[in-house]
Amino acid sequence: MNQDWTTRTELLLGTEKLKRLKNAHVLIVGLGGVGAYAAEMLCRSGINRLTIIDGDVVNESNLNRQLVALRSTIGKSKTQVLSDRLRDINPDIELVIHTEFVNGERTIELLDEYNYDYVVDAIDTLSPKTFLIYHAYKKGFKVISSMGAGAKMDPTKIHISDISRSYNCRLAKMLRKRLHRLEIRKGIKVVFSSELSDKDAMVLTDDEQNKKSVVGTISYMPSIFGCMLASEVIRDLVKE
Repeated sequence: MNQDWTTRTELLLGTEKLKRLKNAHVLIVGLGGVGAYAAEMLCRSGINRLTIIDGDVVNESNLNRQLVALRSTIGKSKTQVLSDRLRDINPDIELVIHTEFVNGERTIELLDEYNYDYVVDAIDTLSPKTFLIYHAYKKGFKVISSMGAGAKMDPTKIHISDISRSYNCRLAKMLRKRLHRLEIRKGIKVVFSSELSDKDAMVLTDDEQNKKSVVGTISYMPSIFGCMLASEVIRDLVKE
């Protein structure tokens, strides 16, 4: 394939740094409002190998915020929709695709498959999220995790920091507590918002996969979270 599509990236980064991206292998778990944007930004940067994991299908409630959600994709697996899109950007990309929800020993198996250069956590349920972060960290992988993008609207209050410095995020608070029990207090990068959540933007539900509640969202917040995840991965991979 003609590589002219990476010319603008090479102009910014230089040949050697672009080569680092091309040779990198990144794992992205969770392809919803945050994860799919992160995956696409990594693909567009020139990263040539991605492992993507999600067991969900596109549904109508995803249309307000998710990259993979169109009327034409409702009912299709998120992994299939996203993989088609990534290959349409870069036909030479190497994709490892797992259409499944992961937790427990299966997470460990997937982490053992490759020597990933980065692990991106975009899972929105606490138990599998904690399990992935803990075992990726223990294996020595670089990890970055998305905290809660729901019930918030101000993009200027989104930050990248160590999890020990996150605040005003309920998901980050619960994750910190679980990681503390596992004797991890720092060393995990997170994208989080310091904006106070709208307490009226949540309802309890039994309808969503692995979720006890549904939180209101606005179109741009998850995508910004995803872009910030990707930005940290890219900048870290190319730094001297």
